[in-house]
Amino acid sequence: MGSYEIQWKSSAVRDIHNIDRQQIQKIIRAVESLADNPFPRNYLKIQGSEEDYRIRIGDYRAIYQVHTRSKVIIIYHIRHRKHVYRK
Repeated sequence: MGSYEIQWKSSAVRDIHNIDRQQIQKIIRAVESLADNPFPRNYLKIQGSEEDYRIRIGDYRAIYQVHTRSKVIIIYHIRHRKHVYRK
């Protein structure tokens, strides 16, 4: 499938700063694994959106978009499952 470049939006970086330190390494590993497979087994397309996907990382969710032509994955949010889908 090829390797994708991962780009973190500032919103995702801010989200990481609000997460328990014990969870951060696990989350970063899961996000970095998207570079090899942007559609892993536990991914879902977000309803009502054309391009947004999410992966589950324990109690946290990573919201991202995949641009297959440019081979870029953009990480938008990493939030607790209670708060991730709120506007």
